[in-house]
This record gives sequence, structure tokens and C-alpha cells, in this order.
Amino acid sequence: MKNFEALGLSQPLLDGLAEMGFENPTEIQQQAIPILLQHDGDFIGLAQTGTGKTAAFGIPLLELMDTSSDDTQALILAPTRELAQQICKQLDLMSSKLGKLKIVPVFGGANIMGQIKDLRRGAQVIVATPGRLMDLMKRKEVRLDSLRFMVLDEADEMLNMGFKEDIDYILSKSDMGRNIWLFSATMAREIKQIVNTYMNNPQEVKVNRENIVNTNISHEYVQLKASDKIEGLRRMLDYDQDMFGVVFCRTKRDTQNVADQLNNNGYSTEALHGDMSQHQRDAAMKRFRDKNINLLIATDVAARGIDVDDITHVIHLALPDDPEFYTHRSGRTARAGKKGVSMAFVTKGDTRKLKFLERKLGINFEKGEIPKIEDIADKRINRWTEQLIVQDLHKKLNVETVDGVMAALEGITKEQLVMKFLSREFESIYKRSSITDVNDRSKGRDRDSGKDRGYKTNGKEEGMKTFFLNLGRKDDVNKGAILGFICDVTGIKGKEVGRILVEGAHSFIDVSEEVAPLMKVLDGAQRDGRELRCNEHKGEVRRSRDRGRRGGRDRNRGRGGKKRENDNGSFKGRSKRSDFDKSGSRPNKDDKVVEFPSKRKGNSSKGKSKKKGRSNFFGSKWD
Repeated sequence: MKNFEALGLSQPLLDGLAEMGFENPTEIQQQAIPILLQHDGDFIGLAQTGTGKTAAFGIPLLELMDTSSDDTQALILAPTRELAQQICKQLDLMSSKLGKLKIVPVFGGANIMGQIKDLRRGAQVIVATPGRLMDLMKRKEVRLDSLRFMVLDEADEMLNMGFKEDIDYILSKSDMGRNIWLFSATMAREIKQIVNTYMNNPQEVKVNRENIVNTNISHEYVQLKASDKIEGLRRMLDYDQDMFGVVFCRTKRDTQNVADQLNNNGYSTEALHGDMSQHQRDAAMKRFRDKNINLLIATDVAARGIDVDDITHVIHLALPDDPEFYTHRSGRTARAGKKGVSMAFVTKGDTRKLKFLERKLGINFEKGEIPKIEDIADKRINRWTEQLIVQDLHKKLNVETVDGVMAALEGITKEQLVMKFLSREFESIYKRSSITDVNDRSKGRDRDSGKDRGYKTNGKEEGMKTFFLNLGRKDDVNKGAILGFICDVTGIKGKEVGRILVEGAHSFIDVSEEVAPLMKVLDGAQRDGRELRCNEHKGEVRRSRDRGRRGGRDRNRGRGGKKRENDNGSFKGRSKRSDFDKSGSRPNKDDKVVEFPSKRKGNSSKGKSKKKGRSNFFGSKWD
């Protein structure tokens, strides 16, 4: 197998890769990098997710960049904002020894004005989701006249998400001699259309899609409330004292927090993240390699260089958004032909993410269980009994000491003595938690099934917090408008928002406990010149008697059930187009904002739109 030096890379880039823990290139990297470095033309890379495609295009891209020019030379399109952020992070790390490179991410769900400011400061590389990039192009905030390279990463996934029109628009508006590098897991019909329409005699590399994930790894998941995840870790350690593994967290802060909580409760762990000095990281890794600790708590980037034998478990305290990262994580275990477990700690809102990883990686997650406290007690007592039986007598144990203790215990029977010993053990086991079973057995939210989410009329789902917001029907908003407003301002995803109850002057919104702190951004925010008030509501939510209906009909509908329209052509209760989209373009799929009905030609009267119904963006759930 070739190493990275054999691929002809410059020393600064090799130094950056070495610091990341990259040692030997994957198959797609071995084949793609030499071609991309030498071939001045289009390229197609077909490889399954998890094979290292990001580095396959990122390494040659960085090698070919003209760092002396501030012009936008490269554009990378990705299907999700999480993947766009991860690509930026990897490019930043790989280019750390090349000098400062201006890499700007642009994606929906974030403040567009902040992204515009970043672009105006200069962007040599733009990493974008298609919808937000198209919006910025229409605003003339992105200039691609100096573009040399356009990368379509996870092209099949972008098309599956409905970005075909957006990609066509971007490619058609940037056809100025740039090279297209297309990376995909499949060569679907829509991919072939892009190749035939926009690419010129591309070179193609296709790697073996089999055996991407180690077959000796058992993939499992346990469903917990977010607040019980650390307790779940503690119980796994209590139950299996031979456990030796790596726990992956999303952020450096989470990593340190988990390690601190476990250590404060008597467990032996170490954190590993980017805020630690090299000396601290080396010391942590030495303790882990020497098996002086049970768990290493790490971020994805910090764990890149981990190569330790006999790791029994890889635990995902939060699932990664990119399947490639899941493959890298789980690959820490089951080495040298041994067996291993990759276990995901999920909340019931992670159903879709599990199915996405199964589909992309060709794996199957089996449902696991966190041991109940009774099971832990039984196993611990059995282990204690076995150790007591084989316990050697200490050399300094003398007859006088034994006689003294025997005399003191003369009035206690053997049965009472055993029960007292056991009581002491049970006290140490149960004193930490009175909850016997931390597994969350409530039904997960599976949006793909088409079933409702099981909300009671006035009840909230477990794992959610309720917030009061002083926006209601009198402000011409409905559930969809409120959802779009919350996602746009806070960055919370639609799947993390639950029940929305809209009243006359206010609304109640349920959001996942994990993202609830983000709701404070709304308190004091401005909407149409009005200051908003948003705070957590801990009491019971009751609907008012005035439901905005007369005779069983919605007051926003006329006779026959047809919705009445405002003067601007939108339905009553929907925010105006100008509130969200100044450019006049349709909203982006990744922006999570309200989609407005378009006006049909030949069907309007006095500027009004006669389009019936409402947008399909939020589905029937929000009706």
C-alpha cells in the first residue's frame, strides 16, 4: 500500500495530514489523488460513503490552490449543513501548515447576513449547500468568474434530497472553464444526466464497495433520554468491568464534561480533544494504551490517530451526521480479527438518522439495553462472592486479631453476617440512583412511517420542554410560520420541534431538551418592529375557549372550506414573502423557512393568487 509521501504531496500538506493522524491513504484516495493532481479536466469518483472521499478531493484541491490570490477558486457542494461544516473543518486541519486559507461555509438555518459578511471579506474556497448558495448567487453575493474547481460531494444524496434544479442552476451559471469533480456512491440516472450535460470526457475511478464496514463489529443502539446518557455509561462500566473503549462526543466541551462527571464518580477515564496541550494528549493516550483507564472520551478529530489493540467498545454519545465519521469511529474496535461492539446512545428522535446510516453503510443496528440496576447488583455480588472464595490470607493476619473479631461477632449468626456484608454492597450500588431502568421505552419518532407522533391533545412528548411565545393568530401566523421563524432565528432543526399550539395572542412550542437553551435567542428578538417575549412554560398548557372558529370552520376559511387570501397573494396566517426572501426566489430546502405559494399565470385577478391549498413543505402534520 502506498503512503501519502508516495503520492507526491508537498511537505506542508504532509505535515498537516500527519498531525491529523492520517497514515496510509484509502483505496479511493490512492486512485483519485494522483489523477486530480495531474489531470486538467473533469473527474468522477464512485465510492461508498465512509471510504475517505473528503480527503480524496480535499488533498489535491489544497495542493492546487493559489494561496496568493483571494479570488474564489473552489466551490464544494454538499447535501447538508452538517456535512458542509465537517468538510470545512477537515480542510482547515489539512491546510494548517500551508498558511492561512480562507474557507467559508454557507448553508441554510444560519444567519445569511453573517455569511454575506464572510464572503465579502474574501473566500478562496466556498463550501455550501445548494439552496443557500443559489440564494446568495441571486443576490449577487457570490462571484464565480475565477472558479477553477467545482466539487459535488455526495451527489446522489443531493439529488435524493430534491436539489436537482438547484444544482442545474449553479452549474449553468458557473460554466466558465472550471473542472467538475463529482463524487457519488452510485451512478443513478440523474447523475448520468449531470455528467452528459455539464462534464467533458471525465476520467472515472470506481472502488470496491464491499467490506466497507468491518464485519466483526456488532452495531447496536440503546434509546435513552438525553439526561440519562452519562448514567447509561456508568451502568455499562458497573456491569462490565472488562470494558475498554472509546466514547465519541460532538464537541470539545461535551468531551471534557463527560470525562469530568465520570471521574468525579470514581470511574477511570481521560478526555482527548483539541483544547488540550500536546503533552496532555500524549499523557492521556499513554494511560489508555497501558490500559490504566477504562474509557477514552474523544472528539472525532482528536481520535483520528487512535490505533490501540483490544478495544472492546466504541460508544457514540451522539451520532455523527456524516456516515464516513461513523465508519472511522467504529473502526477503532474489532481489529486483528477480534470482535467488537459499536453502540449508539440515541434519543427517540434519532430514528431517521439510524436508518440513514443503515442505508448508506449497509449495516443493521440491533436494539440493545442498558443494564438495570438489579442486574448490576446481581453481577457485582456474584463477582464479589467469587473473589471472596479465592482470596488468599494476608501474611500479617495473626491469631490474636482473628480471635478478637470472632469474639466481637459471637452473637451474630453466619446468615446475619452474610446479609450485613451484602447490605453494605447494595448500599454502595443503589445510593447513586433510585431509577432501576434508564432505558427509554417510549415509541421513537419515525417520520418515514407516515404515522402521527402520538401527541395527546394537551400533552407533551417526553424529552421535550415547552416554551411560551407572544405570537399568535392575531399576528397573522400559523404553525408553519412559527416553525419556520424558530428554525431560521435559532438554528433549531424542524425535527427537534414538537407540538405547536397557536392561540389568539400567544403560542406554546415544545422543543427537544437538548436544544432548548437555543430558544433564549427569541427572547428580546424583533419581528416586524415588535419585541418578542419567549420563556420556558412549566405549568399545564390549556387551550383557550376562543379557538378562532365559528360554526366548526376555521376563521381563515370562507364558505366551502376555501382559505381566504391576503392582498399580497398569500394565505392568511402566512408571513409575507419579503419577511424571509428579498430576492424573490423560492426558499431553499435547507433553510427551514416557510414556503410561500407562487402566483399562477392566467389565473390571477388584481394581483391575487388563486392557488389553492398550502405548501407541502411541512406536510399534513402542521395542518
